[in-house]
Amino acid sequence: MNAPVPPLTTTRAPAAPLSSEAALALTEVADWRELAVEASTLRDAGWGSVVTYSRKVFVPLTQLCRDVCHYCTFAKTPRRLEKPYLLPDEVLEIARAGAAMGCKEVLFTLGDQPELRYARARTALAELGFARTLDYLAYVAARVVKETGLLPHLNAGLLSAADLARLRSVAPSMGLMLESASERLCQRGGPHFGSPDKVPARRLETLRLAGEARVPMTSGILIGIGETRRERIESLLALRALADRYGHLQEVIVQNFRAKPGTRMHAAPEPSADELCWTIAAARLIFGPGMSLQAPPNLYAGDLADLVQAGINDWGGVSPLTPDHVNPEAPWPNLERLAADTERAGSMLAERLTVYPRYVQDKTTWIAPELHAAVLRLSDGAGLARVGQWAAGVPGFGDHDDLRDVALPVPRLASPIARIVTQTLEGRVPDAAQIEQLFDARGGDFTRVCAAADALRAASVGDTVTYAVVRNINYTNVCLYKCSFCAFSKGRAHENLRGRPYLVDLDEIQRRVREAWDRGATEVCMQGGIHPAFTGRTYLDICRAAKAAVPDIHVHAFSPLEVSHGARTLGLSLPDYLQALREAGLGSLPGTAAEILDDGIRRQIAPDKLDTQGWLQVVGAAHRAGLRTTSTIMFGHVEGYAHWARHLLRLRRLQRETGGLTEFVPLPFVHMEAPMYLRGQARKGPTLREAILMHAVARLVLHPLVPNIQASWVKLGPPWAQRCLQAGANDLGGTLMNESISRAAGAAHGQEFAPAEMEALAAGIGRPSRQRNTLYGAVDPARAGVAWRAAPLHELSNAALPRRPLPA
Repeated sequence: MNAPVPPLTTTRAPAAPLSSEAALALTEVADWRELAVEASTLRDAGWGSVVTYSRKVFVPLTQLCRDVCHYCTFAKTPRRLEKPYLLPDEVLEIARAGAAMGCKEVLFTLGDQPELRYARARTALAELGFARTLDYLAYVAARVVKETGLLPHLNAGLLSAADLARLRSVAPSMGLMLESASERLCQRGGPHFGSPDKVPARRLETLRLAGEARVPMTSGILIGIGETRRERIESLLALRALADRYGHLQEVIVQNFRAKPGTRMHAAPEPSADELCWTIAAARLIFGPGMSLQAPPNLYAGDLADLVQAGINDWGGVSPLTPDHVNPEAPWPNLERLAADTERAGSMLAERLTVYPRYVQDKTTWIAPELHAAVLRLSDGAGLARVGQWAAGVPGFGDHDDLRDVALPVPRLASPIARIVTQTLEGRVPDAAQIEQLFDARGGDFTRVCAAADALRAASVGDTVTYAVVRNINYTNVCLYKCSFCAFSKGRAHENLRGRPYLVDLDEIQRRVREAWDRGATEVCMQGGIHPAFTGRTYLDICRAAKAAVPDIHVHAFSPLEVSHGARTLGLSLPDYLQALREAGLGSLPGTAAEILDDGIRRQIAPDKLDTQGWLQVVGAAHRAGLRTTSTIMFGHVEGYAHWARHLLRLRRLQRETGGLTEFVPLPFVHMEAPMYLRGQARKGPTLREAILMHAVARLVLHPLVPNIQASWVKLGPPWAQRCLQAGANDLGGTLMNESISRAAGAAHGQEFAPAEMEALAAGIGRPSRQRNTLYGAVDPARAGVAWRAAPLHELSNAALPRRPLPA
C-alpha cells in the first residue's frame, strides 16, 4: 500500500473585502481588463467553474404603474392596455405551459401600486375581490405554487414589513432593483423624476426590511442612466452594507440601460460593452467571492465570454416560452447557444432555482414552511434545480434529457475538479471539501469524474461484472422504529402505506431457504423490522433454522440495528452476541441502516435509531469478530453533498482500521411512498447525475481499501445500473428472487433479475460477467448452472400471525 500522503487542497483563503476608500479608488482604473484577473479569480473561489441561470416564465401581472421612469416601456397608462390585470386563469395557463417546458420559476413583474394613481386599477381590483395589487399578487402566487408546483419570484416594488411577511409565505424569493443610490437622479431632468417609488432611501428601506424578514432578495444597479462611476460604486457599497448586515441579498444584477423608442431617453447614449464589464469587475472586487453577480445576456450585444471574464457567475432568468416584457426588443438567447458561450468562456452552465442554494440548504431560516415541499421537490442535493424526470425505482424515465447540461462529451482541459481527480489518481486522499466538489461535477467535469472512476475500476478489479444468486427474506414489516423515510415498516403510524403487517414464521423461512437453494442460490439475505416481540434469541433461531434447512447456504443477515437490539435484549456485549450469531450460522452482515452517517441528518430522518457512532461500533465489532459486512448509503432526501462526503470518509476510516467491508452499495432514496416525502419534507431522491456520480466518487474516494462498488438494479433500473458499470461500479448485487423494501416505497423494477439478465446487461457494454458468492469468491460451475435452470417461485406465505410463534 502507498505511504499516506496529506489531503490535497484546491482553494485559497479569500482576500479581505475592499474598504470603501479602496472601492471608490477603482474609478481611477480605466480599462476593465486591469481588474478582470482578480475579479475572475474571486468568482472562481466562490462559484467554481459553474455559471447558473433560472429557467422561468415571465408574468406581467399588471403594467399599470404610478411611477414614470423616463427609460421604461413596461409601464403603460390605462388607455394603452386592453385590461389592467392578467386574470388568475391566464397566469396559471402561462405557468402550466412553462412547467411543461421544464421551467421552475414564475417571475411576477408589475408596476408599483397603480391603484394609488389610477381609478381603473382600483375598479379592476374591486371586481377581482381585492383592495390592493399586492393582495391580488399574494392570491395568484399562492395558486401558482399549489396548482403548478412552480416557484414565484416577486418583483413587487416597495413593500412594508407586513407586506413582506405575507408575501414570504407564497414566494421563496423577491426582487427590488436599487438601480442607483444617487438622489441626484430623482431631481428634475433626471430619469427618476416624478417616480416616488424610485427614491433611493425608500428602496433601501424595503431592502432593509426584507433582511429583517429573512427574505432572499435580488437587487442590483442600472448603469448608463446618467450616473457617474463614483455613484455606481456608492450604490454597490450601499447594497454590500445590507448584505453584510443581514445575509439576505442572494444576487446583485449589473444591468445596462437600453434606449427605447417612445421614451424620454430614446436618444440617450447606451453604456459601452467596456463600461458594463468595468462595472461587473468592480462589483466583484467590492462583493468578493460569495455574492452572486448577474448580467442579463439578452441585453448584451458583445461577446458573452467577456461578462464571464469580468466576474459574473449567473445569467439570470431565461425563458423558453415568454418574452422579456421589460425589454421586449431583446429576445432571450437560445439555451444551447448560452451553454456553448459559457463553455467557451471556460465555465459550465447549470440550472438553478429562483432561490439560491445556500438558502435552500438553510430553508428553516430563509424559506417559509409553506414552501418547503415545493422547493425540495424542484431541487437537487446542491440546492440547484433538479434536472430531468428520472427517479429511483420508477421505470420508463431517464432518457438523454436527464443528463442535459451535465454530461458533455469532451471534458474541458482544466478545472478545479480536474485537478482533484488527477491528484486523487496519484494517491492523495481528497478531504471533505474536495469530495463535495466531485459530487457537484457537471458537463465536462461529470464526464471526467466518471471516466476516471471507470479507468480506476478497470485497473483495480478488472472488467468482469460480478453478481450473486441470492434470495431476500424480509421476515417482518412490523417495527418499533419510526424512520421517516421507510414505507416498509408497519405500525399504527404507518397503516396508510403499502401492504399489510406480516410476520414470517420459522417454517416458512426454512421453506424459502430450501427453495432458494433448489433455484441455485448461494446466499439468503435476511432482514426485517424490529418487531416488539423480537429479542436476540429471535435472530439466533432464524440463523439456526436457515442452516438446518440448508447447511451449505450462506446466511447474510441482520442490520447493525438488529444486532444492537439483539445484544441489548439479551444483556450481552456486542462481541459476545456477534460470536453467538456466528456460532448459530451467521456468515456476514448487510451494512444497511447506515442511511447517512451524520447525526444531524439521522436526527431528522430516524431520531430513535442508532447514531453514527453506534452504527460504526456494531460494524467494527462484526469485523473484529471475523464477520465481513457490506456498507451502504441511502441518499437523495434531506441531506447534501457535504454529508455524502463525510459518509464516505467515515467508511474509508473504518475500512482502514478493520478491513472488513466487502463492498459499497449506493441506495438511491425511493420517494414515492416514503412518509417524509408525502409530508413534503424530502426531495424526490437523487437526480440521475447524482446517482451515477455516487458510484464514481465512491470508487475514487474508497480506493484501494474497498474494492467493490455495487449498482442496485432494483433502485436504478437495469439501463442505469449498466451506466453505473461504466462509471466505477463493478458489481450488480443479487438476483434477489423476492424484494419487499424498495417495492414498499414504490419501486417497480421487478423482484428478480435472473443470471441470464445479469450477463446480458454486462454483455451489452462489452464486459464479461461471472457469478460470485457473498464474499466475492468463485462459485462452482455445477452450482452456478442450477440457477440457469431455476423453476418458477412458489407463492409466498406472509401470515398475519405466525403459525408457530418466534421465540420472545
